[in-house]
Amino acid sequence: MGLLQTLDTARDFGRLRQIAAVLIRHGLGDAVRRLGWADTLERAGHALHPGREDSGTGEPLAHLTPPEQLRHALEQLGPTFVKLGQIAAGRADLFGPEWIAQFERLHSHAPEVDAQALHAQLSEDLGAPPEQVFAHWDPRPLAAASIAQVHAATLADGREVIVKVRRPGIAETIEADLRLLQRLAAAAEAQWPELRPYRPQALVHQLGQSLRRELDLATECRHAERIARNFAQQPDIVIPAVHWPLTHTRVNVQQRIRGIPAGDLAALEAAGLDRRQLARRGAQAVLKMVIEDGFFHADPHPGNLFFLPGPRIAFIDFGMVGRLGEQRRGELLQLLLGLVQREPAEVAEVLLDWAERGSADEAAGPPPDAQALLDEIEAFVDAWHGVPLAQLSLAGMLGEVTAILRTHRLALPPDLALLIKTFITLEGYGRALDPDFHMAAEAEPLLRAALHARWRPRTVLRRSLGQLGRAARQLAALPGDVAQLLRQARRGRLQVHIEVQHLQDVADRLDGAARRISLGLVVAALIIGSSIVMTVRGGPELLGLPAFGLIGFVGAVLGAGWLLLTGRPPRR
Repeated sequence: MGLLQTLDTARDFGRLRQIAAVLIRHGLGDAVRRLGWADTLERAGHALHPGREDSGTGEPLAHLTPPEQLRHALEQLGPTFVKLGQIAAGRADLFGPEWIAQFERLHSHAPEVDAQALHAQLSEDLGAPPEQVFAHWDPRPLAAASIAQVHAATLADGREVIVKVRRPGIAETIEADLRLLQRLAAAAEAQWPELRPYRPQALVHQLGQSLRRELDLATECRHAERIARNFAQQPDIVIPAVHWPLTHTRVNVQQRIRGIPAGDLAALEAAGLDRRQLARRGAQAVLKMVIEDGFFHADPHPGNLFFLPGPRIAFIDFGMVGRLGEQRRGELLQLLLGLVQREPAEVAEVLLDWAERGSADEAAGPPPDAQALLDEIEAFVDAWHGVPLAQLSLAGMLGEVTAILRTHRLALPPDLALLIKTFITLEGYGRALDPDFHMAAEAEPLLRAALHARWRPRTVLRRSLGQLGRAARQLAALPGDVAQLLRQARRGRLQVHIEVQHLQDVADRLDGAARRISLGLVVAALIIGSSIVMTVRGGPELLGLPAFGLIGFVGAVLGAGWLLLTGRPPRR
């Protein structure tokens, strides 16, 4: 153990003892012993005792299932561990339904912050006591969560705002917990090989990224403004405005939204708002975020959605967002269309790509049996065959997809896990508002529009030129790469690793790459040559244009199309 790690362990020793004690109290003592924590603490003079065998709520542990025991333990261990459970709740590709059900019950409610400590930190961030900065300041919190506490206030111009204040000292506590969790995850993978498909270290890494973003309260406001710009032309979607002069890392000030919480259906009925219209608008808003914008609210629980007269929908709290690049959105289209058109090979290709990216670590387990996966997907697709798109249950469909991945011990990349969780949650809200609501029916127009836009000639040409540009850059870099290899060879630093059984595969890939580069150069030459020919009048014409130039452009388009359609790298 290095000096730095030893110092970290000494610094985090008290927290380690607290975590071990909570795990033992909740019936997880065997895990503590196998990880070596009990021996370490006892050698340091801190003996751990199981204590009373209950959940901390008066319910005997003997009456609790293992998922319930773990949920109670996470709740008692504080914000870092609650957040870990909330992230796990979105990983239906890793955990079974009984675990997901318990993780989804984890909440972020926490005791109120010590008023004196909060007042001192807030005065430092605002530059003056809040009573002087705001025309009205309510010291009683509207809500207290694990990372921040929310207060009501009024600006000097009369606007109502909420003031979100980070808990004093929470950043240091979370960093200490993350250090311990990183070691715990590494030890768990070493001690329990059967846990490797669940990728504990990757989950902790995802947790660290998510928590560090949420600790910066100004980042949440930047997310809100980005989504507000995307909905600037849709007045029925409301995003709270940010008051930037008073917003910093540890505090943010946003417009206060007064509306009906999404879970209060009785108040919604009393207000006379159109539930069917709200369900459609909410679905269309989230689908726009996912399919068109590639940037979406990833935590749409009832506390983050409000219904307003109009009817309008307000989204708040953008601490957790998801991002989907253009390639990922294209894959999502391919998956959904493959399901509707009964093309299991298309569905299997997308799922294998996603799973391989999510399970890139070889320690996660043996490679999947592609044929067995394809057979299961064929059965899955056949079960949905004949169901009109307008009647597809996206929640049921995606739930089955994640179950298939879990059976084959495949993991999704984190952004897709967030997407699936968002879709399933949203369809549940839609059905609660309108029993006849069908998410797929709302998605169909957007999917068709996105597919049409993806294959517009201008878009295809842009992607083709991008492929050609990348091929040209690779070709231009080839002499430098060869020179570097020769220098390493002369210095004796060149290492060559050969697996004989894959030589033919390597040769095929090199041959394919050479053909693609050659075709790319031919296409580029055709474009340049045809452009020159187009400027020269005389000779045969076709459709009023120089025939040879037009033929050259057609050949270039066909070649670029072939490059585009075969652009996916071969799977290993």
